[in-house]
Amino acid sequence: MEFSIASVTHYPHLRAILYSLLTIILIIWTFSKITSRRKSNISTRPATPSNPNLEKANAASLRKNPDRKPGEWIPSSWKLPSPSPYPDWSIESTKPLPYRPFRHGPKYFVTMGLRPMPLDSWIELDNQYPHFHATKARRIEERGDKCCRTAPEAYPAAVELLEELCEYLPARYPTLFRKTDVGMDNLWSGESFNIKAEPLAEDPMQMASRFIQDDLALMLERPDSHYYLLAGSILLAGFWRLSDKFGMPLSEIHTSGSVPQFQSKLERGMHNFFRRLRPQDPVLRNNYFLQVDDELAWSPSIGSEDAEEVAGWDAAQKDRAIEHHWFRSERQSLRRLPRSGAVVFTIRTYFVPVREICGEKGVPGRLASAVRSWGEDVSRYKGRERYGGVLLEYLDRRHGEQVEAGGVVEGEETEEAEGKRYPF
Repeated sequence: MEFSIASVTHYPHLRAILYSLLTIILIIWTFSKITSRRKSNISTRPATPSNPNLEKANAASLRKNPDRKPGEWIPSSWKLPSPSPYPDWSIESTKPLPYRPFRHGPKYFVTMGLRPMPLDSWIELDNQYPHFHATKARRIEERGDKCCRTAPEAYPAAVELLEELCEYLPARYPTLFRKTDVGMDNLWSGESFNIKAEPLAEDPMQMASRFIQDDLALMLERPDSHYYLLAGSILLAGFWRLSDKFGMPLSEIHTSGSVPQFQSKLERGMHNFFRRLRPQDPVLRNNYFLQVDDELAWSPSIGSEDAEEVAGWDAAQKDRAIEHHWFRSERQSLRRLPRSGAVVFTIRTYFVPVREICGEKGVPGRLASAVRSWGEDVSRYKGRERYGGVLLEYLDRRHGEQVEAGGVVEGEETEEAEGKRYPF
């Protein structure tokens, strides 16, 4: 039989077969196009950073390098949106957030560790506010401009910071602060702050420090393109003094403090980040340290705060009992102030006995693994030689107890699970 298209009309079964074949060919062709397009997209799309803090993605996609000369800033019209009130906030019952920003080893990565900051959560206050407020007031009285000062060129930026805080805090914490025509009232302490007086009643950074639990620092760019610490209220830093760092560029602040791998891994990225940071793209980072005394403001274990040079970890008593070991963590936010262009650091310290955090599920084993993952440079910077033996013995024992009780399973931690938990 000779086959032709015309013959299909005389043989219905051939027509059905032909239609089926055409349908299959169309499906195969469509699938191949889709697959090719996906492969093309995958090959050109930036890889998702393995670091959960996404500082590389932030720098590439959230901030474009402004077309401006170093040291110059064109005021931005962007304004910080009024935040929603902190849910059920109470000066008596709102507990500090449990930041535990450490990961299982075996590797410890030195990174900037940035992640986007929700605009509502710029400042965190909790039921430790009375203790922080009293400690700061005492430190201001005792130490004054050793801890709080503002360079003349940074004064407008410091006043802008006061204005931003007086807008933000009454909206976020309405049971603690009340906005006024000239500034803000603290409803708990009875203090009234006039930020429009000329001159101000005190240094603007000192005044700002009385509002919140954080320490504060302002970095301003000069024509050499470097950012300088030109205003600060550093009252609770524990291990460093504003008087040592004031006026330094960002890079010298870190190199003078022997920050591990700063020049090889952090300096260039940090410089570019500061240059590109936009007012609408604030970020957060966390760090952690161990301390072998219970002083929040200054750790006397490393030497006198009034010494010409701080002795450092070599002065600390070795192998103190575990009850003297405290976990110190900082939550740092970085924002560009829109009018002045200054970059403001807020540095909130969380200070908890090691024995207390070891009551939390999985923490002893995770912290022990993290401490063991430090390289020699990080270990030296964090002082592990002075406390490591006692600390690790205690952490291992508490971890074993948790495993035996069935609350923790050996080896259950994965990178994905830790990424979901971080930094808590």
